[in-house]
Amino acid sequence: MAIGPPRQARGFRKKLAAEFQGKNNILIYHWLHSMATSVRSFAKINLGLKIGPLREDGFHELRTIYQTVALSDQVRVDVSKGLGIEIACKDPRVPDDESNTCWRVADRILRSLKVRSKVRITIEKRLPVQGGLGAASSNAVATMLALEKELKQPLSPEERLRIASEVGSDLPLFLVGGTVLGTGRGEQVYPLEDLPSFDCVIATPEVGVSTPAAFAEWDKKWPAKSTGSRSTVAKSTGVQLTDPNSSDRISTFSRTIYEWLNGSFTPTGVPGKGRDRAEALLLDLVRTGIENDFESVVFPKYPAIREVKRALERSGAKYVSLSGSGSAVFGLFADQESANQAVKKLEQNDIPAQATVTLPRERYWNELFGAGERRAVG
Repeated sequence: MAIGPPRQARGFRKKLAAEFQGKNNILIYHWLHSMATSVRSFAKINLGLKIGPLREDGFHELRTIYQTVALSDQVRVDVSKGLGIEIACKDPRVPDDESNTCWRVADRILRSLKVRSKVRITIEKRLPVQGGLGAASSNAVATMLALEKELKQPLSPEERLRIASEVGSDLPLFLVGGTVLGTGRGEQVYPLEDLPSFDCVIATPEVGVSTPAAFAEWDKKWPAKSTGSRSTVAKSTGVQLTDPNSSDRISTFSRTIYEWLNGSFTPTGVPGKGRDRAEALLLDLVRTGIENDFESVVFPKYPAIREVKRALERSGAKYVSLSGSGSAVFGLFADQESANQAVKKLEQNDIPAQATVTLPRERYWNELFGAGERRAVG
């Protein structure tokens, strides 16, 4: 006679083992999921933006001061056996194909490192799409940093910049962080001495502005710069795609920025440290008259965005500007309490807004791999 548990008991044990294996697989999946590398993807604002002459490659020469801020998306990258790149995001406006900047960065990294793996990129959106805050570019750089960490194969700084500038003009600034000078088409970046952290309110009207469309409007406004095909006019006709006035405006902007950062707009110069320095720089920024050229073409086409700027000015902001080509508008404030009160006023008028702070370089890098966003307001 066979010795062992009854048939009924053996069936129960098989069922129990199967259930355990299923639960164990779920546990393993969650463990692997938790091992994915998560990176915060910070936003940027533009402290002034000048559009210069149209170049032979079809891009405009630009000058701007980029400044990172503490608002962010969250990007998670997971690498496993297999092939392909997957993009996951609950926001339907975020593309999940090769047009996504994260996809393009991941593809270039895999090719550069000669690695064959399956890459899954999950984007948790908090920043607006087409808001002028550099969200897509920042997402792509976060993907780059996370993927390097997942693969345990860091790129050289030169390779990082090469890939970033190939994918988009705004990407390189997020490899620097803090206060950054942008030249060329915006992809040539130079770290500046960090500005003090300013209290900031970012209003995000529910309208998206396409940067190519904004440039097209600029070219309509200044038709001498864009007659015929952008890239072929100079080659086929010998016409020089430069405008002396435009070049002069670029030079004036650069000189004004230099004077502002060196305290030339106050009789005694900008104080050296602390809140006094921040307040003096903020007041001097207003005196410079630095503006974003995109406002002249975006505001007529989107009057609601102009009204958001006026609302921020009425709420007590010391300096207000469109960020990038919009639609986000930011205001810099003297203190946190004023910023918080401004958010309340804006929201009472059905204008979405958040209080935050500008993010100096050291804090930017310290918080990239942070577990969660440190709130700028209480």
